[in-house]
Amino acid sequence: MNACCQSKTIIKTEKAPKAIGPYSVATATEELVFTSGQLGIVPETGELAEGIEAQTRQAFKNVEAVLAAAGSCLDCVLKTTVFLKSMSDFTVMNAIYAEFFSSNFPARSAVEVAALPKGGLVEIETIARICRDQA
Repeated sequence: MNACCQSKTIIKTEKAPKAIGPYSVATATEELVFTSGQLGIVPETGELAEGIEAQTRQAFKNVEAVLAAAGSCLDCVLKTTVFLKSMSDFTVMNAIYAEFFSSNFPARSAVEVAALPKGGLVEIETIARICRDQA
């Protein structure tokens, strides 16, 4: 490992779906954690939840699990990126998003994409600080 990469930690957890390709569910440094995009996959079944509401909620549960494994939480999220299969689902996603972020809002981008892995309707990634009271 190069000296510049020695502070990079690979994050793993059984409480969120495993990576479906050659990547990590998250990587962290002493200060920050970068989550890979989380689909609305139910970890116990490996299947997508049904519909945009259920997939958005499950994607957030998966993000929470990955952040917790890294010593972080939603309160420490600095930036989110939301990928939507259809921008017509924005209002539904946004309402559920507001359940998970009710104040101290992170910066956010939301974009429509041509397709998501496994036929997903939403994918959410985050950049967060390591929570000092959880690390």
